[in-house]
Amino acid sequence: MSGTVGTKDGHGRLGSVLSGLAVAVGCALFLGGFVWGALVYRPYTVPTDSMTPTLDVNSRVLAERVDGSEVKRGDVVVFNDPLWGSSPMVKRVVAVGGDTVACCDGDGRLTVNGRAVDEPYLGPGMDGRKTASDKEFSVTVPGDSLFLLGDDRHTSLDSRTHLEEAGQGSVPRSTVVARVDAVVWPAKGLLDRPAGFAGFPGGLSAPGPFTTLLAVIAAGGILVFAGAAYGPVARLLGRRPGGRRAGAGGGSGAGTGGGAGERTGV
Repeated sequence: MSGTVGTKDGHGRLGSVLSGLAVAVGCALFLGGFVWGALVYRPYTVPTDSMTPTLDVNSRVLAERVDGSEVKRGDVVVFNDPLWGSSPMVKRVVAVGGDTVACCDGDGRLTVNGRAVDEPYLGPGMDGRKTASDKEFSVTVPGDSLFLLGDDRHTSLDSRTHLEEAGQGSVPRSTVVARVDAVVWPAKGLLDRPAGFAGFPGGLSAPGPFTTLLAVIAAGGILVFAGAAYGPVARLLGRRPGGRRAGAGGGSGAGTGGGAGERTGV
């Protein structure tokens, strides 16, 4: 009988050890995911409607901390240029240093180096026609600079507003502080990379680790919950009526065996 009790105790100790380990690993993943996210991303609130419909005013976004040299065409970036204002702004990169960007072609599309760019995120203007800009322009972007436009081309104050300034509205890459990767409120998830810029040299930027971060945090939460629930669940299962009947039957058999042995000995 002592061997049976020892086995049950061993199983109980093993379960406790595993549940404690699950909680410890889960806490490490859960908290580590948030720490990792804080190191990789910066949260921002979109201050204006110049990026609608991609980003609504007051949207909460996560922007990956990147160097301006990593930015590519089509990226939505957060930048801070004193010539544009004192607060960070959010715009889309449509051309980089050396590009000639112009608007518009016969179909109302933006062209970069003579190649038309499809921009499905653009909305129609007051006349119901979808055009890349209501103002015509043609600019060669200075080296190590970016030409930035809002997705709402009819209300956005962007590079077109600064065409008469040095650089013809372009901003240095060094002004970029982050690249918008995901929209967390309202929950839209990862920001789509615009396919219209995919065929240009350098292609599109790869998404940041947002999805991996969510998976790590979710896995950590599940492990913490499962480990913490082990004890109550084990105690609940141990109190089942079937478990008591099995224990009672075992005790009766042991008593009968003992009595028989005494009579034989007499």
